[in-house]
Amino acid sequence: QSSLGQSHKEKLSCRCFFERSNLSPLDLQTPTTFDNNYYKNLRSQKGLLHSDQQLFNGGSADSQVKTYSTNQNTFFTDFAAAMVKMGNISRLTDSNGKIRKNCRKPN
Repeated sequence: QSSLGQSHKEKLSCRCFFERSNLSPLDLQTPTTFDNNYYKNLRSQKGLLHSDQQLFNGGSADSQVKTYSTNQNTFFTDFAAAMVKMGNISRLTDSNGKIRKNCRKPN
């Protein structure tokens, strides 16, 4: 099972302690650039969250992480297709769905 690398854990701990912030970019190397570095970080055990790092832990998602980490164009193409697909999801209407007054709890 793959987890965060020890030196990466220490770096994140120091960052949290000294900066006194609960905010951190998912990608410390290129935080303001949309690229495939997130996946490269996972392969190097440098994910920010444990749940992110589990995408590269010897399971079925490993091949996708490897593909995206080595082929930025494939990542961009797949990301664009996923955004279009999600944008085409219709909301449920009438008795099939509800619009929450407060998104954190059911009506």
